[in-house]
Amino acid sequence: MSSTHRAGKSKAAFFGASGFSAGDWAVLAEALRRHAIENEVEEREETEFGVRYVVDGPLHAPDGSLLHVRSVWYTDRGGREPRFVTAHPLRRKP
Repeated sequence: MSSTHRAGKSKAAFFGASGFSAGDWAVLAEALRRHAIENEVEEREETEFGVRYVVDGPLHAPDGSLLHVRSVWYTDRGGREPRFVTAHPLRRKP
């Protein structure tokens, strides 16, 4: 969450508006872990290096709101634990 990073400042503003902060990054990390557990995998792609997972759904924010978010996770070939890659807001479905 960097408000000065060229590519990430819009994400920082989105998450920051709902109570997440860079100074308390562990709160966002835990919310993203819960997001991956509580929502279904929308897309699974096997590559020569491992498996990429895309998860869409609500994410619980510190201010009590629900954010509609896509998170992306990756499990390296031979690995067991997925690692976080990125997350960004999604537009609500009509």
